Amino acid sequence: MLKIKELSELVGISVRTLHHYDSIGLLCPEKTEAGYRIYSDKDIDCLQQILFFKELGFSLKEIKNIISDPSFNKEEALLTHKKMLLDKQAHISKLVETIDKTIRYQKGEIAMTDKEKFEGFDFSQGDLYEKEAREKWGDKAVDDSKAKIKGNEAELGEKMNAIYRNLASLRHLSPESNEAQAAIEQWFYFLNDMGSYSLEALEGLGEMYVADERFTKNIDKFGEGLALFMRDAMKIYSHKKK
Repeated sequence: MLKIKELSELVGISVRTLHHYDSIGLLCPEKTEAGYRIYSDKDIDCLQQILFFKELGFSLKEIKNIISDPSFNKEEALLTHKKMLLDKQAHISKLVETIDKTIRYQKGEIAMTDKEKFEGFDFSQGDLYEKEAREKWGDKAVDDSKAKIKGNEAELGEKMNAIYRNLASLRHLSPESNEAQAAIEQWFYFLNDMGSYSLEALEGLGEMYVADERFTKNIDKFGEGLALFMRDAMKIYSHKKK
């Protein structure tokens, strides 16, 4: 049996993340009379499954539906994880191979066709994101956003990363703190430089950062638990400014 801080340190994820998993019914350990969470071996095995699914890009909602299904089989799930990770490994290996060939090509050691220069790339995910955005926000909003970004991708990317890094440095504070709220305001203004976001849209976007594992994974590259921290701070900001 492990306390929440012990499990957090063992696995390398934040206590805030474990609290969130409990709040959405994904990983719900027993609690002592004093209200402290205690994780059993069964809970730890469940967390391993959750993290395998997360690594493969499943959303928390999808993971919850899968592991709570009465027909869920742990052994079959592990075999599926293995196959999907091997597929991912093969994809990465192909990209590494393309890099190695490109280095040799740049040195004049080998010839390389234009087709070979792009072996291993997969742009289907980007098309999927745009399709989802169009379904959620409409064609005009997406087209306007793309028009604003066009030609300024590098500058906007640097500015976005700087805001993420700043927010990551503040994630140990309360989302209600003046520092966190000032940083979220900067994020809100940045989003409106690229598109048109109301306070309601800002709050909805924050929810997506946690509900959609693809968002969570990308944002948490700047710091474990950042997506959840931003979700909470964006919700507070939205309610305060309404």
